[in-house]
Amino acid sequence: MADQKKSSAFITAGESRRITKFNRRITRKLENARADAGRDPALYTTVMKDPDNVVEFDNVCTYFFSDVGTVKAVDGVNFSIPKHATVGVVGESGCGKSVTSLSLMQLLQRPSGQVVGGEIRFNKGDGTAYNIANTPNSVMEHIRGNKISMIFQEPMTSLNPVFKIGAQVDEVTKLHFPDMDDEAVKARTLEMLDLVGIANKEGVYNMYPHELSGGMRQRICIAIALACSPTLIIADEPTTALDVTIQAQILDLLQSLKDKLNSSIMLITHDLGVVAGMADYVVVMYAGRVVEKGTADDIFHHPAHPYTIGLMASKPVVGRKVEKLYNIPGNVPNPVDMPNYCYFRDRCESQCERCHGLYPPEIKISDTHYVSCYRFYDEGELIGYPKSVNVEEM
Repeated sequence: MADQKKSSAFITAGESRRITKFNRRITRKLENARADAGRDPALYTTVMKDPDNVVEFDNVCTYFFSDVGTVKAVDGVNFSIPKHATVGVVGESGCGKSVTSLSLMQLLQRPSGQVVGGEIRFNKGDGTAYNIANTPNSVMEHIRGNKISMIFQEPMTSLNPVFKIGAQVDEVTKLHFPDMDDEAVKARTLEMLDLVGIANKEGVYNMYPHELSGGMRQRICIAIALACSPTLIIADEPTTALDVTIQAQILDLLQSLKDKLNSSIMLITHDLGVVAGMADYVVVMYAGRVVEKGTADDIFHHPAHPYTIGLMASKPVVGRKVEKLYNIPGNVPNPVDMPNYCYFRDRCESQCERCHGLYPPEIKISDTHYVSCYRFYDEGELIGYPKSVNVEEM
């Protein structure tokens, strides 16, 4: 057993050199392809499959080329975010939720982190769309913070401790609207502070982040994200660092602001209670892939995938006394060496004979409900298989 553990974690000097050489070659090729796409708008302009969607993730593959191998953090992800809707993306830590959003924002740590396959279509509103996977930085600078904005997990690390609040909110408006004078920019910032429920907006404008509470700092982050009235707001676990009372206030604030701005929200969280209270649609991710998606009613009242059922069983219920909460057995597979069968199979308590074959396809079991599970193979409509990218052949 000790030898097995040693061999599984040990990489020889020759293997390390081979991996480093491969990573250098593949990242250089991907960076060159990105640079080539930036020279011709036709290479990063496309059309939406459904014009009523703000964003469409179409078989997106985001890999990290690490010192121990290629980590398939997001592998063949498919889902859409409709206009004026809230889509909750749920799953345990490490399932690919945040990497999916960072791929959309082009905030991956390049060159090691790369979108190697698929399309991320962002609706321009004129019948065309950007393919964010190929969009150059010069164009993304006008999209990021203006059309798509992000609220990060921890406000204390998102805000700069050496600049006052007013300067940090002003910066976003100045960047995207350079023709506005200083008085108009300040007026806009004060308007945003008022919009997010800060009573002493003039005082807060001249404060530093450390002078504010966690809830106030999170409101500042929301004000920064909404300064340009974006089409899509990405909220990456926006209530993780807050107490329960402030959580409820921030979620109510997000919901009301979404309605005021007619924006869409991509809500990333592992808190099923937050999703139940806010989301119109829910996407369940596991080990870098979408295992189930549908309306909030589909997921919470008719869960189909064993992983989703396990998540539902593991949440505490008010009024029910149990000795301990349910725990899904087993471990997530190694992201460097993923199996070619269902990633959840070794932890699943509902296996069938087909589960010993290839990774299950996406199956439509109702007009709005999709699941990747062989238990529904004979009942639903087969949509297609997730497509991984073989980087060795690139």
